[in-house]
Amino acid sequence: MTKRRSFTPEFKSKVVLEVISGSQSAGEVCRRYSLKPQLLSRWKAEFMENAARVFQSDEQRSQEQARIAELERLVGRQTLELEILKKVSGVLGSHLSRSEP
Repeated sequence: MTKRRSFTPEFKSKVVLEVISGSQSAGEVCRRYSLKPQLLSRWKAEFMENAARVFQSDEQRSQEQARIAELERLVGRQTLELEILKKVSGVLGSHLSRSEP
């Protein structure tokens, strides 16, 4: 059984930049690093898709982080409420089963 290789984000960006800058062709890069062309194509597409985020303003990033924090708080609150409801349900269920003749 072959072990899958994993690549760091730094390595992926280095390889993609080599191709995009034109310093090497995609075929040369694939041979050099023993990569499949499909994998390099996927990395390149992901790189191009996310390139705009580099120029995203700090304000937009902070708004996204604030939204994430708000959603995490909401999930925490709902988890707590669910735990309370489970306990209450258990207590009421046992209380009702004892009171039945």
